[in-house]
Amino acid sequence: MYRLIQELYQLMTDFIFLPAQLRPNMPETTPVYSIPLKYRKMENLHIVFWLLKDIGWCLIWKPLGIAMIFPTLIVAIVIAYRTRQFMSELCHNLAIAVWITANSYWMISEFLHFDAEVITGWITYKHLALIPFLTGVFILGYYYVCYKPKHPEEEETM
Repeated sequence: MYRLIQELYQLMTDFIFLPAQLRPNMPETTPVYSIPLKYRKMENLHIVFWLLKDIGWCLIWKPLGIAMIFPTLIVAIVIAYRTRQFMSELCHNLAIAVWITANSYWMISEFLHFDAEVITGWITYKHLALIPFLTGVFILGYYYVCYKPKHPEEEETM
């Protein structure tokens, strides 16, 4: 029984983790979305910028945190623009761009100590970050609730 479980496990891991060209007698049946190397490099650099921005925020290094907003946000917008031919990529990448916007505003509000100031009632300046956060939710909601059901034949990349 143990041997059978081992063999099944090996078959599953071979099937899941081996690229299609290395799988003997296992043709690729699903479409493959590949990202050009220069785009992948940009996405990886984007992650570095984003991490540096958030490290600056976490350690209250204002110059680093604020300086990294610009490359992080610019690269997010460029990525969204470059993937605009695929609606699923565009919507997810736009959601990331507005997430970074919300995150950056929140960080600045904490750095400049106006995050807890009340605008009206219980709403503070930090709550204004909800505007871009919710914009991202609405973009993804539009994609999954409105667009995707009306375009079932469209290739999905996510």
